[in-house]
Amino acid sequence: MNSKRVRRTLVATTGAVGLVALSACGAADTGKKDEVGGDKAVTLTVPSWVGAEANVAVAKYILEKELGYKVHTKQMGEVLAWDALGKGDIDGILEDWGHPKQEKQYLKDQKTVVKGGDLGVTGHIGWYVPKYFADKHPDVTDWKNLNKYAKDFKTSESGGKGQLLEGSPDYVTNDDAIIKNLKLNLKTVYAGNEASQITQIKQNVKNKTPFLTYWWTPQWLNNQVDMVEVKLPAYKTGCDADPKKITCAYPKTPLQKYFNADFAKNGGKAAKFLKNFKWTTEQQNEVAGMIAGDKMSADAAAKKWVEENKPVWKKWLP
Repeated sequence: MNSKRVRRTLVATTGAVGLVALSACGAADTGKKDEVGGDKAVTLTVPSWVGAEANVAVAKYILEKELGYKVHTKQMGEVLAWDALGKGDIDGILEDWGHPKQEKQYLKDQKTVVKGGDLGVTGHIGWYVPKYFADKHPDVTDWKNLNKYAKDFKTSESGGKGQLLEGSPDYVTNDDAIIKNLKLNLKTVYAGNEASQITQIKQNVKNKTPFLTYWWTPQWLNNQVDMVEVKLPAYKTGCDADPKKITCAYPKTPLQKYFNADFAKNGGKAAKFLKNFKWTTEQQNEVAGMIAGDKMSADAAAKKWVEENKPVWKKWLP
């Protein structure tokens, strides 16, 4: 989740708590016969955060149960996913937080990728502290006061500076540049993936430990852990144009879908369905919460949501 998700390339594993193993078989034979089962096949990428996993789980369930497709899923980082999409190794990315370089390369220059429409969810990345700390120190929510509290965020891994907890190194993030350019006494420390980051956040909350973390919305954990955003210098169009000079906050980003151009043209009902696929933040969080919070498998969570929300997804069918 940069207008780039950090959701850091928001996007590794499916790095959510309760991560489930996903199939990674088969290439994208869109509109053709699947080499293994003889069925029509679609291949989707699963990024490293549970919200994106929820998108794929529901789309997969409906494509298979209602439209008769075989859906393959591949876990990969966001830039790798763009490369695979451009080559036709995958058919679609269902949640992208903005990758200007890849958009120029594959949409404008090579014309091997096309826009797939708005997912319906608006994402935002920022720096957050727990509410219990902000209640005691209200001025911590202004970036100008972060150096004052750097000692409170210090950990054994932050080298004497305040720790800014990050998720996966694969996410695209502006945080190192922001820290340097705003002259903050902070150091980015990566948990490894979303699941590990959530584990650390939960442990800090349990112990009422102060922490500063890179975080985003939508995210199912926000319904369980109360965090307050630190106000960075306001985002203005173009303020993040030069990655080395960034000093501004992250924008609010309407999350987008992208398809391989051949799939968009020849993918039949699957392509039409995925283009129509559009839901709300609340609906995504509901499925993500079942996967990560309730420890349900992605397939089981998707099945439950689909069975309970027929009027919603019926509108997506071609």
